[in-house]
Amino acid sequence: MGMILYDLAGAEPARRFSPYCWRSKLALAHKNLDFETVAWRFTDKDLIASSGQGKVPVLQDTDHVISDSWDIACYLETAYPDRPSLFGADAGKALTNFVNSWADKAMAPAMAPLLLVDILDHLDEKDKPYFRQTREKAFGAPLEEVVASRDARVNDLKRVLEPLRSLLRKQDFIAGPSPLYADYAVFGNFLWAKCISSFKLLDKDDIIGQWRERMLDACGGLAKQSPGYDF
Repeated sequence: MGMILYDLAGAEPARRFSPYCWRSKLALAHKNLDFETVAWRFTDKDLIASSGQGKVPVLQDTDHVISDSWDIACYLETAYPDRPSLFGADAGKALTNFVNSWADKAMAPAMAPLLLVDILDHLDEKDKPYFRQTREKAFGAPLEEVVASRDARVNDLKRVLEPLRSLLRKQDFIAGPSPLYADYAVFGNFLWAKCISSFKLLDKDDIIGQWRERMLDACGGLAKQSPGYDF
């Protein structure tokens, strides 16, 4: 039996938009591991109770239950060493952890205010009150008010992305000649936007856009299979 990944879904079961779940799906595909996904929504806490927490992704691999996308990647690397490496080597793992943290702590906070209302629009009705309440508490304002300034806020994201832009002028992928988990960590955030929003995050000639197109073909084109919007 293949592995099971609990994967955040919108009102449409096929619309899977979590950046962290995308990281795990791409990691599993990179390792050439068979897995199936289970559509999960914010209020489906009971479905992942065995993980001891309330967020996805959650991976079930026989008797092992692992949550958190980084922990899942580390588990896959250790449990399946004969499969293609996600990190390259121990030093690569340490550097990838830095990229993963940058995607979490710098990139995602700059991106989230641009997407809040679009996420809300795509949620199942049972999830909308939870999402609005938790996100308005976090941002200290109504979602519509936060997103109203996104035409200006997008410039903050573009500045945050400058280190990535500089790197991609020199090589095709973050990890070098081919993508590894460092690429998936960052690309997952872009898939978050692609799956739920038509708002353009990058200028037409941005070199990061060329990398995004290459990443769509990674792992057998896995990212192309989910409903979404054109980059």
